[in-house]
Amino acid sequence: MTRVQAADVRAIVAETLAEQQRIGRDDIDAMVLKAVATTLTSFGIDEDDRKELRSDFQHLRRWRRGIEQAESYAFKAVITVIVTGFVVAVWLGIKATLGK
Repeated sequence: MTRVQAADVRAIVAETLAEQQRIGRDDIDAMVLKAVATTLTSFGIDEDDRKELRSDFQHLRRWRRGIEQAESYAFKAVITVIVTGFVVAVWLGIKATLGK
């Protein structure tokens, strides 16, 4: 009978500890949610405007990628102009040397 009671006690203690852990997680989740909502509110973002906030971030991401792509094209264009100028200078030098 003693072993049954010890097993029952262990099961009750394990269940109690598991319940306390679940309650602790729920409290942490609630605190995190409240902290995020408070932070967004302090930035002037209403908690109910999540869809609008998401579309704003998507627009900013598209804009940033467009700027990065334009910078890449500009860099490639500058390199192309420099290489073309160098090739033309070499060609004119060769032409002037052979023309004498």
